[in-house]
Amino acid sequence: MRRGGNRTPAPVLRSPVAPPSIRLLAVDIDGTLLNPESVISTADLAAIRRAHDQGVEVILGTGRRHSFALPVAEQFGFDPWLISSNGAITRSLAGETFHRALLPARTCRKLCGAMLEFRGSTVLTFDTENKGAIVLEHLDELSNVIQRWLEKNLRYIDFVVPLERSLTTDPVQAMFCGPMARMRQALAGLAASGLEKEITVLRTEYPARDLSIVDILNTGCSKGHALKRWASHRGIPREQVMAIGDNYNDVEMLAFAGRPFIMGNAPLELHERGWAVTLSNAENGVAAAIEQVLDGSPVGV
Repeated sequence: MRRGGNRTPAPVLRSPVAPPSIRLLAVDIDGTLLNPESVISTADLAAIRRAHDQGVEVILGTGRRHSFALPVAEQFGFDPWLISSNGAITRSLAGETFHRALLPARTCRKLCGAMLEFRGSTVLTFDTENKGAIVLEHLDELSNVIQRWLEKNLRYIDFVVPLERSLTTDPVQAMFCGPMARMRQALAGLAASGLEKEITVLRTEYPARDLSIVDILNTGCSKGHALKRWASHRGIPREQVMAIGDNYNDVEMLAFAGRPFIMGNAPLELHERGWAVTLSNAENGVAAAIEQVLDGSPVGV
């Protein structure tokens, strides 16, 4: 029998919200998160923030130096960690260092000696935020291929002749920059150098710009090694790690991730590896990949 005109409403039953199938998202910057105009699209940024809001940890994995990657990370609205210099350094937005894998100075000296033919294409980087973070002998060969990068990093550049004089401490890495045909010659020179057990060789190619960057890091150093180390530290199995990349220097990171996605603008060789393909960086490919994983929606390529 009802008493009065009120009664306790029946409870509303709601289906529990399923947690995302991933716990860690690693995203490359150039050619992936940045579009052809070198900015993050509104859609990609919204997708990154949505993943973070749903409890997915986001980490950037880039070939850039830490300080050169900061302006990208600072747009997120939260503080991600950064795997920079292709895995050599893992550091927070606030500057806390989790891991460093520097290239031994003695190895770098041997490298410089073995690659004398490419001295004009050689750049050394060091883990400092002052002048001398980037060292080269002259701009003659480099200004034609990486002029924009040189202009943005001018205050960090020091000129040292010969390069070996700068090796008073271990560098982060060495790199060779130039046209793709010239850098294929550099790769052949590295293969013949006898240093294969002491170094890691990673390449990044931009055919539209006829630009190739060959990075030389300490042995066992890559984005993949760094991502595996971070995931283990965070207690996240690789099955719950998602990675998005577009170039050869992303291969180890993609190979480690349980949910790898390559961009539509990635080289054909990466498309042949059987990884999931998202849209290009001109078509919000990062957002499309994240939405597929969070919602199960198709990418549409």
